[in-house]
Amino acid sequence: MSVHDKLPSVTDPAALAASHAYRAREAWRVFEIMAEFVEATERLQAIQPAVSIFGSARTPRDHAYYKLTEEIARLLSDAGFSVISGGGPGIMEAANKGAFHGRSPSVGLNIQLAHEQHGNPYQDVSQSFRHFFARKVMFVKNATAYVVMPGGFGTLDELSEALTLIQTGKSRRIPIILVCSQFWSGLLDWMKATLAGERMINPEDMDLIQVIDEPRAVVDAIFKFYETRGFAPSPAEREMQLSL
Repeated sequence: MSVHDKLPSVTDPAALAASHAYRAREAWRVFEIMAEFVEATERLQAIQPAVSIFGSARTPRDHAYYKLTEEIARLLSDAGFSVISGGGPGIMEAANKGAFHGRSPSVGLNIQLAHEQHGNPYQDVSQSFRHFFARKVMFVKNATAYVVMPGGFGTLDELSEALTLIQTGKSRRIPIILVCSQFWSGLLDWMKATLAGERMINPEDMDLIQVIDEPRAVVDAIFKFYETRGFAPSPAEREMQLSL
């Protein structure tokens, strides 16, 4: 038996027509993706410098993580950084809320989901995406730094994406700051002991990550990283970002 024996045989005219229609829709989807990239790129060009903040959509407004995120975002906004979040509830709302009441733009990159995601009201710039990968490119492309609050799979996905792009030289190096050391300690210990210990990553790859708990220190760490250069990408870094 081969894999071809498991494939359905389409001989019915109606089924064949449906198959052709699906393939045509799939081909046209490429243009939808292109349009999503073009629209987002044009709308987000003016928000630099910006900091992307990630965290759980499930964090309630009275939680300490929410209040801490709001404070960090307000400090970043008042310091001149646009603040980018996923545009939804929880930590995303806290990030947008803090920035919204600050001096710089509050930006939400919203994703269309069947559940959990609904836009928060604290967005000066709101951009909607159908595709996760297009949205993730915009998070990285427009970020001067990543601030990662406690979160679930989506937060870990964004953290891993940024680390992989920087580690492999597909994106410029930016500060990646984890906030709430107690939350992240188990993951970081595992990375050091297992990933680095078994040479799945180089030990120096752990230097890509900073852990900072105090809001003002988060802002100071970003400024310190860029103290010998400007926030704008260099010509070489701009060329690098075309390959994201």
